[in-house]
Amino acid sequence: MNKHWGCVGGIFGALAVAAGAFGAHGLKEIVGPDALTIFETAARYHMYHSFAILAVGLIAYARPSRSAHIAGWCFLFGTVMFSGSLYAMALSDMAWRFLGPVTPIGGVLMIAGWILLAVAATKCPRKPSEQTASA
Repeated sequence: MNKHWGCVGGIFGALAVAAGAFGAHGLKEIVGPDALTIFETAARYHMYHSFAILAVGLIAYARPSRSAHIAGWCFLFGTVMFSGSLYAMALSDMAWRFLGPVTPIGGVLMIAGWILLAVAATKCPRKPSEQTASA
């Protein structure tokens, strides 16, 4: 696994678990049900994209490519913008005005990351047994 993306994915995963636990146990008495739903959405997408970053680490190790690394950066910044803005909006009424437009930009980056991850996956080498069979 690519050390950089493996580390980022692991840290993001740990933060996603912490955020989910905070939302499940610490926020129920503090925020309303709508804000709690927003926070849970942020934590869920945060975790999904932690796994995506780990997948980038595997693909970037198997066959380093520019598209794999750009996918990783898209997932990283997309998660910070998407989940980060949702976390802030769930915790603060003031954040709605300022961070509302940031959320869709993060979502677009996440989508771009998935497309780039698919491109990078097609560039992975075949298994050695497949290479000798076709030769």
